[in-house]
Parts: sequence; structure tokens; C-alpha cells
Amino acid sequence: GVPGIGVKTAAELINQYGDLENLLAHAEEIKQPKRRERLIEFAESARISRELVRLRDDVPIDRTLDTFSVNQPDSGVLIAFLEEQGFQRIIPKVRGRFGGAATGRAAPAAPDSGRAPAPTTPDNALAEKPPGEKVEYELVQDVAALTRWIAMATAAGVVAVDTETNSLDAIRADLVGVSLSIEPGRACYIPLAHKVAAAQGAFDLGDGGSDAGGNGDEIKQIPRAEALSLLKGLLEDPAVLKIGQNIKYDMLVLARYDLRIDPIDDTMLLSYVLDAGAHGHGMDELADLHLGVETVKFKDVVGTGRKAVTFDYVPLEAARDYAAEDADITLRLHGLLKSRLLAERMVTVYETLERPLVPVLVDMERRGIRVDAARLRELSDDFAVRLADLETEIHKLAGREFNVGSPKQLGEVLFEDMSLPGGKKSGKSDAYATGAEILEELAAQGHDMPARVLDWRQLAKLKSTYTDALLGQINPDTGRVHTSYSMAATTTGRLASSDPNLQNIPIRTEEGRKIRCAFVPKDGHVLLSADYSQIELRLLAHVAGIDVLKDAFRNDVDIHALTASQVFGVPIEGMDPMVRRKAKAINFGIVYGISAFGLANQLGIGRGEAAAYIEAYFEKYPGIRAYMDETKEQARKQGFVSTLYGRKVHLRGIADRNPSVRNFAERAAINAPIQGGAADIIKRAMIRLPGELKAAGLDAGMLLQVHDELVFEVPAAQVDATRDVVRRVMEGAAALSVPLTVDVGAGKNWGEAH
Repeated sequence: GVPGIGVKTAAELINQYGDLENLLAHAEEIKQPKRRERLIEFAESARISRELVRLRDDVPIDRTLDTFSVNQPDSGVLIAFLEEQGFQRIIPKVRGRFGGAATGRAAPAAPDSGRAPAPTTPDNALAEKPPGEKVEYELVQDVAALTRWIAMATAAGVVAVDTETNSLDAIRADLVGVSLSIEPGRACYIPLAHKVAAAQGAFDLGDGGSDAGGNGDEIKQIPRAEALSLLKGLLEDPAVLKIGQNIKYDMLVLARYDLRIDPIDDTMLLSYVLDAGAHGHGMDELADLHLGVETVKFKDVVGTGRKAVTFDYVPLEAARDYAAEDADITLRLHGLLKSRLLAERMVTVYETLERPLVPVLVDMERRGIRVDAARLRELSDDFAVRLADLETEIHKLAGREFNVGSPKQLGEVLFEDMSLPGGKKSGKSDAYATGAEILEELAAQGHDMPARVLDWRQLAKLKSTYTDALLGQINPDTGRVHTSYSMAATTTGRLASSDPNLQNIPIRTEEGRKIRCAFVPKDGHVLLSADYSQIELRLLAHVAGIDVLKDAFRNDVDIHALTASQVFGVPIEGMDPMVRRKAKAINFGIVYGISAFGLANQLGIGRGEAAAYIEAYFEKYPGIRAYMDETKEQARKQGFVSTLYGRKVHLRGIADRNPSVRNFAERAAINAPIQGGAADIIKRAMIRLPGELKAAGLDAGMLLQVHDELVFEVPAAQVDATRDVVRRVMEGAAALSVPLTVDVGAGKNWGEAH
């Protein structure tokens, strides 16, 4: 209610003064003249605005929450009301779902003679199918049947949708068929591009996936273009809710045919929001867990190994049973899971963080990011030369040649030929363990060869995972790589990138930075990188209420230098960089519940010294230990912890009798609210950014999310304006007791921008 004070400034003022009345009482103390004058002048306006948005919690209520559950209406009364008010389009849907005859001027039926009434299934029974009742799965092979199903789905207002394709890569996949379900146990499959297998005597001349639907008259199916033209109205109808299991995949596939699904619900995301960490969220597991149904498995339909075929070669009857079941199970799961959101207070997480993020990710994945193939080949060649040099050095240190990539041979060289300490054999393989932790410990003891093997492994991984693999993942149609973001793969809410994974390119090594330099913008554009600065430490300061850390962030003090000064008792001025490095390791390690053993390995010091550092840290910041203890106790009592925005992270091993399992769960409990809170904040920013950029008249496109970083492709002439919008939205994505800061850079490649 005060002109000139926006959301971000208002949040800062309320966080600083506690509430509106206290702020207004101290308005004269505010240093900024305009802000002070406006708060004094418009004090009453602010009070009125507060009353306008205040939720009244003092209204007497003599009913419990469960008495407000949805009940089936009196269809006669409802239809009479709708007719009186002129809601003609809604009346057929109401009559189809709840029954009832027209009382006056009934809405005319649709001109299509094949239209059938919608199922008489109330919302609270969408998951139910009478025990023992046979399912009804229909194969839709002509326009009349498809039109009938579209009419039923439109009348129902809710339909489960699933696509079948010839590839797991949604960006390149061809659509083979679509399945729909409108009530439990009832679904259909619409084949669109099935083919006759070559073994049956048909030759695929390269046009089997065309809109003609394959090999002429051999397979009866509606031409794909004609079917999609009919389905377009249903899929884009704002009055019909489309439900999917991992619906992002279906949206990406259909986007290739200029179809956009809206509005949507996703059973995978519903399960994820309700039960993250408790179990997996794939359809087969959910069907077994919630419905007691063992589904038809994909491999049972397409085969395995050399005999495997793509879905377009699956016989229609088998395709129908598999695809229609997917839609049927999805609809039933939706009926069960959606109703739990309100009862378990998870509506906000689903409706403001997960569901609106789906179309944002669809646009990002379709956009992809351009890769300089020539640069990648140069890097791959360079890495190959360096790997050969490292192998030569390793063989010289070992005193003989062996396969460096073989853990068995490496173990024999280290612990038998060279007699290094710490060799332990696995009972199953009878081979020495040669994992990274063991090699790092040997390297810390001053042994050169394990250190060189670590260098070799890192370089080999970069070559195989990125410089070699990325070349094969460039889409020939776009010249870009299109990563896929998994929305339910982590327990904390973080997105996971795959095919290719662009979130794990190391940024602290020279090789990793070189790989990032191979990601480039299109002509006339630059890449812009926006990265939250120390967001997890800021969240820790906010959540744990650590005043000294809050003050440091507010005053833009070097947080790692401050910690070093607090813990080690040294002045900030003229501080030894190695002392600051130790403090940095402790700061970030504490967020992940680091142990003395872990810190000792990271810093190359003794375990006792590391334990003393951690103890000194807790003495200086007692609120952090209190937060950790309270969080672990909360996790033990309820089995989960929550983020700032209410996301639940279930911890299966928190009460396990095995100390190692329990300790791992406790560390996860400490980290989850912080890492999950950071994930929630960047998701809030991602959801808002496309609209804010468009409203500002900017043509920037969001390409990547790498944990706390967002990467954009921006016209060169719009860099400054885009930087301002991105920083404003990202820094305003959360109102914390410490400021969020975003570092923004731009350049001709990703490495230069970050």
C-alpha cells in the first residue's frame, strides 16, 4: 500500500522490523529519505492494504474439515440452476457425469451421432474398480470410434493420456500411438504409425512412419495427421484436465507435431511431492504399491536383447493391452494421489513448484544448447594424448605395463607388486578394492602412482562422458544437445540432468572449463549465466537463525574469512589463503553433515585435528548444532524433514539399527531442508522468468539449469536488460532474513559466461 515499495523491499523491511506496526513506529529512523517519507505519508494506506489481504482466523466454526469433502450434487437442482444462468456448455458434462434430465431449455446435443455419454463416475471414485471386474480396453482404428472417445473425454472433463513412440529420446521420437482413459478399467489405444515386421514379408521402404500409417492396408489405423487433427481440440481444451505419468515426455513428443497439452496433472509428480524418499515413483511400482496391480512390462511387449523391436512393430492387440493399461492405471493413481494433497498439506508444493515447472522444462529441453563439434574433437584428441602420457608415467612408476582401467590389475600392482598399505580384498571377486577413497588416502600418504591413477581416471571419464559422447548426442536436425531433466529422481527436489548429464561437468578443473567452452550460442547471441552465491549457506543462516552469519551476509562480508577468524582466532586482514580454504571446507561440509573422517580426507589432515576444527566451529556457532540436533530428532519422530516451502523428504533409514545406515540418514536429514530449500527457490525463479522476460520484451531463452545456476541464450543487444530482469527475479524468488545475491556473467561460450 506504499507507493515505491515493491515486494522485495517490503519483505526486507518486515524481516528487519518484525511486523508492519513496528516498522511504521520506527519509520522516522529509516535512512533512505524517500522511503522514510512515503512510509510516514502512506502509513494508513499500508494498514488498509494489510486488512484487505488478512485471512480472518477468528470466525467461529462448528464443523470439522472432513464435513467439507466433495459430495455428489443433486443433479436436478444443479441443472436447473445452470439452465437459468445460461451455462449451456457445462450442462451436458454435468448430465453425463451425475445424471438428471433437462428441466427447461436443454443444451442441444453435439452434431456427431457417434457421441456417447460420459462415465457416471464421481471424482472421489476415480481410483476404484470393483474387485474381479474385467477391464475394457478398446482398439480405436477408425475416425468414428476416435470421435466417440474424444466426445466422452470432453464430457468427462478429465482424461488420462499416454503416448507410445519408437524411442526413449522424446526430442527425436516418432509418435506411434496414443492411449486414453476416462474411467477406471476403461481405456483405448489409438494406433497411428504401426508397421508390419520385415519377417512377415513386408519391406520397410523408409516411409513406414509416414502419416499414411505404415504399410498400406496391412494394418488398419487412422492416418497420424488426421488423428492428431481430431485430438488437438481435446488436448488443448482448457476445460479438460489431461493426466499423465511423467507427462513431460508426452508433451515433448506431441510438441513435435505442434500440439500443446494444457492443463495437466502428473501422477509421478503427485507421488514425488507426497512420498519423496519413501519409494520410487515409476508407474509399475506405484501400481503395485497403491493398487495391487502387476502391470504389463515394456520388455514383455517389445522383447529383449537382439529380438527386441521398437514399439511401431508391436502387434496391435499387444500394443493395446500395454498402452491402454498405462492410461487406465494413470487415471486410477490420480484418483488416489490427488486427494491426498489437501489432507497432507502438500497442495502448495505441487501447485506452485512442480506442476507449473513442467511446461518450462519442456521449452528448455526443446530449445537445447548449441555445441561446437570441432572444439570437442580437438579436446578429445588432446585428452587422448594426455591419457597416453599418464599411462606411460604410471607404468614407469609401477615397474611394468598393465591395464590402468582394470581395477583387478591395478589392485595387484598396488598391493602385491608395490606392497602399499591398506589392501583389502572383496570376498566375492577376490580382487583388491581400488575406489577413489582408497587411492586418495594413498596419495595423501605421499605415493605418486595412486595420484597419477586418479588423474588418469578423471581425464578418462571426461573424455568418454563428454568430449566423445557429446559428439554422438548432437541432434542432426538442430545442431544442439537436448538434455532431459528428471523431476523425481532425487529425494530433495533437485532436478537431475541426463542424456547428456550437463550438471556434472567439473568447473574447478582446467579440463572441465575447457569442456564448458565448447557450449556456444547461435549467431548474434551470447550465453548468460546467473548463479546464486552461497545459497545453501544463506539458507543455513536463515533456517538455523545464526545472527553472526546473517549479519555477515547482510554486510557482504567474506563468509569463509569470517568463519576462519571465528574458528581459528586469526584476523581477517592478511589471512593466509590456506586458512580460509580450511574454513570454506568446513562451511560447505557442515551443510552436508560432514564427519571428522570426511573433513580430514578433504583437507589432508589428521582425523583428530579435523574433529577439533568441527568442535570449534560448533562452539562459535552453537545455533547450527542446535538446528542439526532438532532436525535429526524431528526426522526420527515423523520419518521425514521439510524444506522452507513445505516439501517433505522421507528418510527410510532414520530409525535403522545399523549405525552406518542410521548415520547416513541423519546426514541426509540435516542436508535435505537446505539443499531442498535451494532447489525450491531456483524452481520458483524458473517458473517466473519466462513470463517476466516476455513482459519486458526480451527474447532470451532459458537453456540449462545446473543446480544453483541458470544459463540463457540472449541476443547480444539485450544482454544488459536481460541481466537486470534475471537478477531481479532470482534474487526476489524468496524472502529470507539474509539477502539472496546472484552473480551474472555473459560471454561467447559457457566457460566465458560463468
